[in-house]
Amino acid sequence: MTTSALPYDLVIRHVRTEEDGALVDIAVQGGRIVAVEPRFRCEAIEEFDAQGAFAFSGFVDSHIHLDKACILDRCVICEGTLAEAVRETARVKPAFNEADVYQRAARLVEKAIVHGTTRMRSFVEIDPRVGFRSFEAIKRIRRDFAFAIDVEICAFAQEGLTNEPESLVMLDQALAEGADLIGGCPYIDPEPRRHVGLIFDLAEKHDVAVDFHLDFDLDPANTNLPAVIEETVRRGWQGRVSIGHVTNLSAMSPGRLSRVAAALVEAGIALTVLPSTDLFLNGRGADRLVPRGVAPAHVLAASGVVTSIATNNVLNPFTPFGDASLIRMANLYANVAQLSRADDIDAVFAMVDRSAAQLMGVSSGIRVGAEATIVLMDCRGPRSAVREIAPVIAGWKRGRRSFDNGRPVIHRPVETILSTIP
Repeated sequence: MTTSALPYDLVIRHVRTEEDGALVDIAVQGGRIVAVEPRFRCEAIEEFDAQGAFAFSGFVDSHIHLDKACILDRCVICEGTLAEAVRETARVKPAFNEADVYQRAARLVEKAIVHGTTRMRSFVEIDPRVGFRSFEAIKRIRRDFAFAIDVEICAFAQEGLTNEPESLVMLDQALAEGADLIGGCPYIDPEPRRHVGLIFDLAEKHDVAVDFHLDFDLDPANTNLPAVIEETVRRGWQGRVSIGHVTNLSAMSPGRLSRVAAALVEAGIALTVLPSTDLFLNGRGADRLVPRGVAPAHVLAASGVVTSIATNNVLNPFTPFGDASLIRMANLYANVAQLSRADDIDAVFAMVDRSAAQLMGVSSGIRVGAEATIVLMDCRGPRSAVREIAPVIAGWKRGRRSFDNGRPVIHRPVETILSTIP
């Protein structure tokens, strides 16, 4: 037991930091965690009794599209295919304005915050159709919501580069004006190999990380991954490259998947799966035994690949549902991947927490010296959180309360209560 005479800013009492772990108190001073101990005796400006809740540093959404969220009412979905989603979004995108994008993005970010997300990477499309309007809106979102969440902006080429050189110039400008990293989509470009090279050129020029949407189909023979691996190694970009979707990995034999995993580990390339979108768009050609089309991230993680599970799109032609809840997405992945063992469920939680943070180049965890970004869940640990889609109770960002959902309360009739008394 530790006693301190210091008036701490915050103490959160009676939390668990691991599955069924002992209860501890978390003390915060100056926006950082200064103690994680049982029965920490001190005075504090703010005290919160967590009543045995699970405490962690918040979810990390490594792949989301804030700029085109919540446009379902403007689009038509007939085929439910990737090509249709790209086409429909391109059709409505010219009408986006800064206020519109901001309003839709803010709606989604607020949902993410109360679902316990404290960091996210948002792709933002920059091209002649939308100009810099979405980019300016998401920069404002990054600033206005910094009290609760860290938003990283990936300047993104959704509709090609070799076919649209103006986009290359615009992406260069965005990186000079506040974008955090660069993203490409080679499977849309008529020259995918050159697209990959151009994206790396911009990454080198601005010294930023790279994130590709890659191999979004179920054909293992149709792949741009070798080009990404080659450029990563040639440019010395190991540890600074991530890829999303890569759904054709779900169609590979175990032997080939193992070789891909080894190549990703050697090249230091991380991978994000997007279960909701990947399930919705893939397998449309099958009339029975529809393939899931979700890359086996847990298999890759077991081989040492840095992996994450993320939201991707919400309420648009790519994914006509969603609420930015990463614990729901983790549970969905565990169901799709047919996971049940404790170690596997722990690994799934890591893919929306520690491993996702590693993909984004940051650390996470409740420990002395860490930033006091803390989220409480109404469960006994990360395993329970995934299995039960546990509710999020409250959160603090750098020691300041950022949201409070409270716990659900059941109001029993008096006669029901009396009947339980012996």
